[in-house]
Amino acid sequence: MSRLGLGTITWGRDTDEHEASDQLEQFVDAGGTLVDCAPEYGDGEAELVLGGLLDRVVDRSALVLSGRAGLHRDGEGLRHDTARGPLLDQLDRTLERLGTDRLDLWVVHGFSAGVPREETLTALDLAVRSGRTHYVGLASDSGWQLGWALASQAAGARHAVPVAVQTEYSLLRRDIEADVVPAALNLGAGVLAVSPLGRGVLTGKYRGGVPADSRAASPHLGPFVQPYLSEWAQGIVEAVATAADGLALSPLEVSLAWVRDRPGVASALVGARNAAQLRGVLMADEVTLPVEIASALDEVSAR
Repeated sequence: MSRLGLGTITWGRDTDEHEASDQLEQFVDAGGTLVDCAPEYGDGEAELVLGGLLDRVVDRSALVLSGRAGLHRDGEGLRHDTARGPLLDQLDRTLERLGTDRLDLWVVHGFSAGVPREETLTALDLAVRSGRTHYVGLASDSGWQLGWALASQAAGARHAVPVAVQTEYSLLRRDIEADVVPAALNLGAGVLAVSPLGRGVLTGKYRGGVPADSRAASPHLGPFVQPYLSEWAQGIVEAVATAADGLALSPLEVSLAWVRDRPGVASALVGARNAAQLRGVLMADEVTLPVEIASALDEVSAR
């Protein structure tokens, strides 16, 4: 699995099939393998776009396909439901849209209220035993969920022991270092870092305001970016920009290299709107931060 993963959150909505094709080809040519998708991305459109590219642009066998389940859209928006039936139905619809018979990694959004945890774990086990996924993981901001799932699955000698925890992690979001990262390190699960560029803010694109073509200006992604446009966050962005200037790198390269090389991180998942943006992301794969720079960023971003 590649240390950088390709996210598809913009596919089918802000990124059309042609741009997605260019991204996927460029990603694989650069040695990338992990591609992450979810049914809530464009209400399934991202999965349809990705499915249309498999074996046409890139061999399915060349990829590590990661999918998610547990968030369901209804008239009031996304709701969290990890009951066995809805989870497996969602998995089947994902496979149908992707045009494949299996995922390499299926990640479930933790445990939802009102659903027995054992029922959620049973869905993971059924998915593995039926061959619909090779491995499973959890999307969670809580270390106890990963620990409980691993202990319960091991005690029951089940097939689906979580091997990954997917969670947001960046210089602007380090709270998972208190419990999720230690749990993953001690239990042998890899951290898949989501939004490692602080929802795009750590690229420095918002230093002078909100560009009209940015995610923050988008009606559907603006609320997602807004929390990271605070004065505190901008202070960290300026520190990243200063480090980047001193190293003759971009803020994107500095921010991404920092999170990619953190203890426990197996891969950092980065989405791009077009191939030009992705090119900048892939350049970061060659960057290793000097220890003193990484330590300075640790200090300035600590809360």
